[in-house]
This record gives sequence, structure tokens and C-alpha cells, in this order.
Amino acid sequence: MNAQRYEARRETLRAAMRAKGLSALLVSHAANRFYLSGFELHDVQLNESAGYLIVTADGNDWLCTDPRYLDAARRLWPEERVFIYSGDAPGQINGLLKDKMRGTVGFEARAVTLDFFDKVSPDLTMERADGMVEEMRVIKEPEEIELMRRSAALNHRLMEWVPGILVPGRTEAEVAWDIEKFFREHGASELAFSSIVGVGTNGALPHYAPGDVPLTENCPVLVDVGARLDLYNSDQTRTFWVGDKPADHFTRALEQTKAAQAAAIRIMRPGLPVADAYRAARAHFETQGVAAHFTHALGHGIGLETHEPPSLNPRNEMVLKPGMIVTVEPGLYYPEWGGIRWEYMVLVTEDGVEIL
Repeated sequence: MNAQRYEARRETLRAAMRAKGLSALLVSHAANRFYLSGFELHDVQLNESAGYLIVTADGNDWLCTDPRYLDAARRLWPEERVFIYSGDAPGQINGLLKDKMRGTVGFEARAVTLDFFDKVSPDLTMERADGMVEEMRVIKEPEEIELMRRSAALNHRLMEWVPGILVPGRTEAEVAWDIEKFFREHGASELAFSSIVGVGTNGALPHYAPGDVPLTENCPVLVDVGARLDLYNSDQTRTFWVGDKPADHFTRALEQTKAAQAAAIRIMRPGLPVADAYRAARAHFETQGVAAHFTHALGHGIGLETHEPPSLNPRNEMVLKPGMIVTVEPGLYYPEWGGIRWEYMVLVTEDGVEIL
């Protein structure tokens, strides 16, 4: 994406800022910073950021980073608008804001520590402004949609290939490593998230970390994986049976899960409350008498981050809109034998949805 695209996004944000009476917005969340500026150097953890972006109502924006990233910053940002801090980042950003800004400064409270806020806020009027950038990101631009098609297609290729490596005697960790290598060898820059490979009862743990548990003849294996390709993430889950004699309880739960997913996708369209999609899946499980084993939301938004708005849960009041991309991943979990989850990435179109 070119610099004009990022500038256009900031112009859209400026209009929303003016409506809220904000003179500036301090963007701290890494994915939001990238979405608005194109500047991405991995923020390893909350206390080590690659930088911040200050978007102003008058258009005089600042990219703030430390000396390690100066060369990277000036390759895509006017050098006179690059602010380099060292040591006390929030304190020095406070000085920049006091010198250059007048009026209320919005900040992303969910993306900063209390310590950071205490140091960046003295003598400034600051106001929580969470969700302003995410509200833009939730509707994918045409170019983003095409990039996500590519990312989803790679995950489909992976899932077609996976059954060949599900061999008795191999461990969960060995399978997970093969999956990571496949993604990287086919163009992914990294995993979207740590791969989940759960054998037997481990499949009943929705966010299980693969270990040294071996696959056995005639056992279930839950595989939930994603890749980051061209900056955008994929996320798909399939549950496989290793062997030629699937247990009746496995087959039944798999059919129930796929049917619940189909029930949700069937009603999804622009204007539908996301909570209704969740309720459609749960209602099917209720007709089967298994709803107690469906223990999480139906899905989530995906894009620059693996998990982003909207969450398809029964409390969310958002409605589906064209351009949203969400996962639809109902599941059933039985501690005594394992779990089933089946997941698609779904694009909301002008008149319905499309499975990517």
C-alpha cells in the first residue's frame, strides 16, 4: 500500500476526531499505528514499543520512535515529522505534545500502562479514545480483502496437506513444527498465532499448547492454525480423525458442529446483529441437547490482528456490515475424550456473506 492510502485513512480519522473535539490522538496500539502510517516494527511486548503515532486535527502528524528505528522511519515518513525519543519515551512525548498541541489529546487507554499514562499526561487535557481506529479497521478496503483472500487460500492449502502428516507416533509438537515450516515455505512471514495441535482429550482445551503427546491409531486431533501473509492473518480450525474407524461420538459431534456453523452462516447478512449469528449456532446445539459443551463466542474479526472486532458473542450489540471479515468457529468440548471445532473465515458482502 502506498503513502496516499495511509494519508487517506488519517484524513478519515481526522473527521472523527473533530466530531469528538480532539485536537490530537496518541496512537499507541501497534496495529493501529501501522494501519495509519505504514510503520511496522514488531512491538515485542507492552513495555517495549517500536513507536507511537500522533495524528492531529490540523494534519501536522508525528511519528515517534527511538534511535534504533530512525532510518526505517524516514524511509516512509517525512524526516521533519519524525520525533526521536530515548530513555523516557512518555515523558519526552509529553514535551512534544505540550509544545505542538493545543486542546484535548485522545489516547488509547487499552494500549498503554498506567505508568505510561502517568508520565505522558502531566499538564495536558487527555481523554480516552479507544476504538476510533478499530472502527475504521473493521471494514476492510478492497485491497485488504484481496490480501486476506490470499492468506485464507494459503491456510486452505495447509489444511488439505495436514492429513498426510497426522501419523501415529508423531507428537503434537512435531506436527505443529511441520505446519509452521509449510506456511513459511509457501510465502508466510510468520504464524498468525501459536499453532494449536491437540490430540485426544487435549482437543477439549480451546487454546491448548502442543506438547510431546503422540498421535495414536484411531484418535481425534484438533488443528487450529493461521499464517501471516502480506501483513494479513488467516485463522482456520479443522478436527481430524487419525485412522479408519472414527468413534460414533466423534462423528456425531463433528456433524453437530458443522450444522451449527451452517445455521449461523445461513442467516448472516448486512444489518444482522452479531449476537444473532451466535444465537443461531447455539440454538442448533440446543436442539441436539449439547449446548452446554459450546463454551466460547462464535468467532471474531480478523485482519492485521488475528483477534479484532467484532466479537461474535451474545452480548455484542454491533451489526454486520459489508467489508467485515469474521471467523465462524463453533465447537463442542468433552473433557473425557476431546473436542471438535470447525472454522471458516467469512466476508460480509452487500447482500450476504462469502466464505473465504
